[in-house]
Formats: sequence, C-alpha cells, structure tokens
Amino acid sequence: MMVPFRRKKSNKQFPVKVCTFDSELEFHLEHRATGRFLFELICRTIGLRETWYFGLQFEDSKGNLSWLKMDKKVLDQSVHMTNGSCMFIFLAKFFPENVAEELVQEVTQHLFFLQIKQAILSMDVYCPPEASVLLASYAVQAKYGDYDEAVCKPGMLISENLLPQRVIDQYQMTPQMWEERIKTWYADHRGMSRDEAEMEYLKIAQDLDMFGVNYFPITNKKNTEVWLGVTALGLNIYNKENKLLPVTTFQWNEILHISFDDRKFVVKTNDSKNPKPVIFYSQKLRINKLILDLCVGNHDLYMKRRKPDTMEIQQMKAQAKEEKQRRQVERNKLTREKQLREAAEREKAAMEQRLMQLQEEMRAANEALRRSEEAAELLAEKNRLAEEEAMLLSHKAQEVEQEISRMRMTARKTEEEKMYLERKTQEAELLTARMMEESRKRALEADKLKNELIHARVAEKEAKEKLLNFLSRTSTESILITPSSSPESPMHEMHSYDLLADGDMEQLSLEIEKERVEYLAKSKQVQNQLKELRSEIEQLKIGENQCPLDDINAEQLRLGETKYSTLKKVKSGSTKARVAFFEEL
Repeated sequence: MMVPFRRKKSNKQFPVKVCTFDSELEFHLEHRATGRFLFELICRTIGLRETWYFGLQFEDSKGNLSWLKMDKKVLDQSVHMTNGSCMFIFLAKFFPENVAEELVQEVTQHLFFLQIKQAILSMDVYCPPEASVLLASYAVQAKYGDYDEAVCKPGMLISENLLPQRVIDQYQMTPQMWEERIKTWYADHRGMSRDEAEMEYLKIAQDLDMFGVNYFPITNKKNTEVWLGVTALGLNIYNKENKLLPVTTFQWNEILHISFDDRKFVVKTNDSKNPKPVIFYSQKLRINKLILDLCVGNHDLYMKRRKPDTMEIQQMKAQAKEEKQRRQVERNKLTREKQLREAAEREKAAMEQRLMQLQEEMRAANEALRRSEEAAELLAEKNRLAEEEAMLLSHKAQEVEQEISRMRMTARKTEEEKMYLERKTQEAELLTARMMEESRKRALEADKLKNELIHARVAEKEAKEKLLNFLSRTSTESILITPSSSPESPMHEMHSYDLLADGDMEQLSLEIEKERVEYLAKSKQVQNQLKELRSEIEQLKIGENQCPLDDINAEQLRLGETKYSTLKKVKSGSTKARVAFFEEL
C-alpha cells in the first residue's frame, strides 16, 4: 500500500520593521503570524503592559494609512513592503481622559510624550505660542536634566527642534530671543526628573483643544461639510473652518448604538424622548470602518475607567507607586550627597583661599624681615663710617696739639716770632676749637647711630619672633581643618545613612496625598506665567502670518473659555436639540 506524499509545511519567515519615535525594532515572523502575535512581541520587547492604548499603523498597497487587525494574519492585510520588509509604526491609538491618573508605567508616559511632542511640532495639534514655549522648557528638562550655565551655553538650544514653525514665523523674534525665553522657564524646573518633566508636559498638552482627537471629514443630510472628532469622551462635531471649538458633542454614555451601511454612518442615542438617530456620510467605506473601530475602542476604555480597577491595573499602580517612592528616596539621597559635595567643595575653596591669604601674609612678613635686615646692615655701615671719622678727627686734634706745643717752644726765640706765633697760635686754637666741636658732633652722631642700630636689631628680633609664631599658628590650623574637609570619610557616610533611615517614607506618602492640591496651585501659577509671556511677545506679533486657529484661540482667551468649559457648554442642551442642530448645519 502506497502512502501519499505530503508536502512539508513551509517555515519561511518574512522581515518586519517597527518604528517608534525613539527606536527601530526588527523581527522575523513566520507567514502564519497574526497581528496580535506581532503586537504582543513588540510590547514584551519594550516592557509595555498598558497595551490597550496602542496599535500598529501601516501603509497599505493603495497608499492608505490603516491599523493592523489583531485577529488576522499580518500578510493577509495588504501591508505595503518597503525594501523587502513590512513597515509598521507603533502609535497611541486611544488617549486617556486624565494622563496623571491613568498612565501608570513610565514607558507608557514616555511613548505618549514622544508622540504628542511630535504632533505639536508638526502642527497636527494646535498649540498657542506661549504654551509651546512652556512645553519646550519641559522637553529640554527631560532631555538634558537640571539647568547648568556651564553646559547650556548660548546657542545650544537653537539647533534643537523645540517650537512649531508656525509659532516662529508669527513673531519678529530671533532664535536667540526664543532661546532666552525657553531658558527662563527651563531654569525653574531644577530638581525635576525625566519622567516628572514628561508628565508635566502631558498635563499641559492634554488641555489643548486638539489633544487626543481623531478628525474625519463627513457631511450631514444637507451635504454640509463638517469634521467628526472621535475622542476619549465621545463624538464631537466641528465646523469645516474650526477644529478647536465643537458645535455639538455626544458623550459615550449618551450613545446606545453605532453602525454604518456603506458610506452612511448611524449613531443612536439612549434618549427615549428622541429616538431619532444622528446620521452622517463619509467619503469612503474605509473611513467608516476606521471610525467604527475607534468608536468601539474609545467606548470600551470609557466604560473601563468607570469600573473598579482590575487586579492587573492595581498591581501596576502599586508597583509604580513603590518605584516612585524608591526613586524619590534615591533622588533625596543624591540631592543630599550633592549638597554635601557642594559644601565640601565650598569648604575646600575657602581653605584654598585661606591658604593663599596665609601665603600672601607670609610673603609680606618675609619681605618686611628682609627690609629690616637691610636697614640694620645700612645703619651698621653708617655707624662704622662715623666711628672711623671720629677716630680720624681725634688723630688730627692730637696732631694740632703737638703742633701748638712746638710753636710755643719756638715762641721764645724772637718777639716777632712770638707775635707771629701768638697769631698762629690763636688761629690754631680757633681751628682746634672748631675741630673739637666737630669731633664732639661726630661723637654725638655716632652715639645716635649706635642707638638706632640697637633699635633696628630689636625690631629684627621681634619680626623673627612674629614670623615663627605665624608659621606655628598656620601649621596648627592645617592640622585642625584637614580631617573635616573630606566628604568621603566613613563618619560622613554613616551620617548620610542615618538621615535616610528615618521619616522618608512617611514624608513621601504625605507628598503623594497632597499632589493633586499642589497640581491645582501649580496650574494657576502656570497660567499666570503663560499670561505674562503672552503679553510680552504680543507686540512682536506679525499680523499677516496669523492663521484662523490663532484668531479662534485669541477669542477663547478673551472670553475666558477653556477646552472643558466649551465641551460642557456644547453638550448642555437636550439630545433632540443637538441632533436637530447638526442636521441644520
């Protein structure tokens, strides 16, 4: 009996490239691999557990952007091949209502930060100029850490892509002027870690009117072109020229059923008094499929948020809380160590300054001693010369006296000689008197020089004693100061450890409980900062470069309206009135 030949199944693989905003992943999958297999493989690779926000976007064979379906095979979804590989982009498909409360993992926050930042810079999400400067300062803090003048030199941020080109074109400001305004806020973020800076960025970005809105061109029954916005809270209807302010909105808890038939899309509300559905038309069937997919996903997340957290989410939040506390303790420890190092460096600098001062004093003392020695030597030389002159005058006086004696002996010879000799004698006596007086003055001067020499030697002795005392005092100070100047001694480390051992965890818990209150206060401060910057750059605005969205945003600011007050106002009417309003557009 012959056994029929069975062809062995092929295990050929195909390459896949997945791009995120900061990396590129490469995989080789089997032909039967599904979209879910690839998606879970990517999530495991990057350590992502909050997978429900994300999806894989690709360009199909017709050039349209689509989301990869999880239950179908990858190769069965008309994925366009680029250089022999399937190309995908890992993106956030759904957005949270409150980033601070819902985004748990740091990797999730980072991925949202990169995507929102790119959307703002590419002008897919409208951001007012003053808010874009503040967001840029948080982006710089997340990338470079604390502001340091030695590192952040003028011109360093000019090469960075930090502001939307639309904002740069709207004002008569140089890149250096923008850089200075970003640096002003960047310096205020000192002590903020990367994940904290990214979360602050997302907290501000979520208040932008276009945050988390997927726009689709649709028409109503009167063939009026409008925008449909699918958000985390529901469906918004916008005028064709205004993507910021919805003319009406329907929350997910008001929607009972969603369906489409070809290009016709039907939304049924749960208002029993108005069973009339909302009907609109899209340009293509593919758009209706995408709208339905986003509606289902956003509605599921909307209902999930209003239920108690699952065990998985509770576990992730507990782990995130413990990790946050651990990092806070480490940051506090690093901060204390940094402060101790800075104190040690300041103490070292003070000691070096003191040493330089002491060395200068020593040089001055040595110079004074040298001058004293030179003065003493000069006085000694003058005293020696005075003594020699006194001895010479004494010898001359003796010679004169001998000459007088000889003249007196010869005076007896003749009277004339006597008179002559008397005259000579008188002259000699006068000369002798003058010479004796000069000798006396020289002797007095010699005595005075001796006294000055004695005083100079006494001063020299005192200067030497002062120098010896100064040198002994300097060595004593060095012995007393040196042990405490080392920040790395064992006693120092033991003290730091004791400080960390008590009270940190309790303090961190109190800080976490107060986080919401502090955020509200900080939000008010941020609004004041934005208002101040807005008024500062208003006079530099170029009127012809303003876009319609800028005018709409300025009107909102004048009326004091925000994204949330606008949504509250447009959904305040009855469902019937809102449906009728949409149909009459």
